[in-house]
Amino acid sequence: MKQNVSWSDALDRLKTGNANFVTDKLDGKLQNSARRTELVEGQNPYAIILSCADSRVVPELAFDTGLGEIFVIRVAGNVANSSSLASIEYAVAHLGVNLIVVLGHQSCGAVTAAIAGGDNGYNLNHLLAHIEPAKAAAEDKSVNGVVKKNAEIVASGMSERSAILRGAIDDGRLKIMPAYYNLGSGAVDFL
Repeated sequence: MKQNVSWSDALDRLKTGNANFVTDKLDGKLQNSARRTELVEGQNPYAIILSCADSRVVPELAFDTGLGEIFVIRVAGNVANSSSLASIEYAVAHLGVNLIVVLGHQSCGAVTAAIAGGDNGYNLNHLLAHIEPAKAAAEDKSVNGVVKKNAEIVASGMSERSAILRGAIDDGRLKIMPAYYNLGSGAVDFL
């Protein structure tokens, strides 16, 4: 396994990048042909972002990162299903990533659909079932309240479903954090 930055250093980099994004001071580094050439031999991302697939939420921009800096998994409702969890396990076990951020966002359509209920067809119903625990547990039953609770539940539940993640947490190496992206400002609140 590769050595990587600590989770606290990774978190600091994400916070600095998000501040750049919010203030329109993106550095735009590591996004050119030289960087692409560097990455041909492998990758060394410093953080994993489990984000919603919503087109308004682009983690690479929101954290002012270049190619190869963050390992992003996008799925509606930022749910940790078997496939997204397997991708996360790969990045922890094989790339040595020490920080996972579960990034929910304002006005999430998947959470809105889960709250509305009804029959959305087999596949979407299956996905929305992952959001039901947050819908039931949230004290704030608004869409954004359930979004935040969903990020918290997904973040806390990952280690229960993965021996790889649990081992890295027990070793003191890995941190899993829920977060919330504000669409208007671009600011990320770490919950």
